[in-house]
Amino acid sequence: MPELMLGLAWTLLLLVSLALMVPALLLLAQVLLSLLPDRTLPEMQRPGRIAVIMPAHNEGRGLRPTLMQALAQLGPQDRVLVVADNCTDDTAAQAREFDVTVVERVHATERGKGYALDHGVRALEQLALKEGRAPDVVVVLDADCMLGPKLLPRIAAVAHGTGRPVQATYLMEAANGSLKARIAEFAMRVKNLVRPRGMHQLGLPCGLYGTGMAFPWDVAVQAPLASGHLAEDMQLGVRLAQLGAPPLLCEDARVTSVFANSKEGEASQRTRWEHGHLAMLFGEGPRLLWRSLRPGRGAQLLQVLDMLVPPLALLAMGLVGWTLVTAVLAIALGWAAPFVVALLAVLMIAAAILVARWRWAGDLIGLGELCGAPFLLLTKIPLYLRFVFKRQVDWVRTKRDI
Repeated sequence: MPELMLGLAWTLLLLVSLALMVPALLLLAQVLLSLLPDRTLPEMQRPGRIAVIMPAHNEGRGLRPTLMQALAQLGPQDRVLVVADNCTDDTAAQAREFDVTVVERVHATERGKGYALDHGVRALEQLALKEGRAPDVVVVLDADCMLGPKLLPRIAAVAHGTGRPVQATYLMEAANGSLKARIAEFAMRVKNLVRPRGMHQLGLPCGLYGTGMAFPWDVAVQAPLASGHLAEDMQLGVRLAQLGAPPLLCEDARVTSVFANSKEGEASQRTRWEHGHLAMLFGEGPRLLWRSLRPGRGAQLLQVLDMLVPPLALLAMGLVGWTLVTAVLAIALGWAAPFVVALLAVLMIAAAILVARWRWAGDLIGLGELCGAPFLLLTKIPLYLRFVFKRQVDWVRTKRDI
């Protein structure tokens, strides 16, 4: 009996090590694939009518620059629809100073960007019935982002030409030059540029990141937008793929934003992102993974596996911790296999980070500074503990005040 129990324990340890190796292997593969030459999408004809939905919750102070940039890229047949969602400031009044359509939404319990987007699409449906013509493409923009050159016509043209949702490259910039802020910017480049670029090299779908997204009209009206999930964009991307409309990366179109500069804003922003990601991973991940294991769903499987890769900091800390555990057991009981597998996973993560920094972030963070990152990662342990004991479930706007 003791031998049986020891055998089961060894098997369990090995299975855990193998499970942890999967996201490490996928991450390394994505980084290496990102080094391949660009697979730039061809130029496509601009659609006749573009509608931009801009959900805005208490964005009165920062809405104007984004609206001006959006209007500068649109034509006379296009429209911007601002959804002033549960606002307590002058967001609606600020938006009405421009040549845009403004709708206001107030709901005590259904709060979050997903509900605002759904409200915007339903408003566009009503306008289409009234005017006798629907838009060809719907583009979603955050109210505080900065648009790259020709962002809107480019992603709208690709969405119209392919009949698929399109995600522009969405990057975030550090508001200050601290090492912590630059490491956060580096992690965002890996998540929103390197990894989807690697997927794109194989013709695989990418995720959705919340802004710089374009949807053909028939996809937009059927999309399951109404959601209060903290990671509603991640959730939407996977669900659209299951409905036969996998998102497509348009790397040469760019949209950027700035990390919150205040300590409170940074903590709120990071908590919302990472708790939302983990909620998707543990809440919907197993069911999505099971469905994608059916024959003929290889692309969906890889997309789900991509979604199941934990936040980089958590993955790195978890792998290092598990490797130390298996190392102790290897010394005490001679169980070498679980330790070797775990160590290989750690080496994969390290290689992925080093290659990504060399190719995509050499201007952002030095190699010596990167070596100090593990000490900063330890400061995120309370964030992950709060997910277990006091997880955030309600959408809260990031405070960007300095």
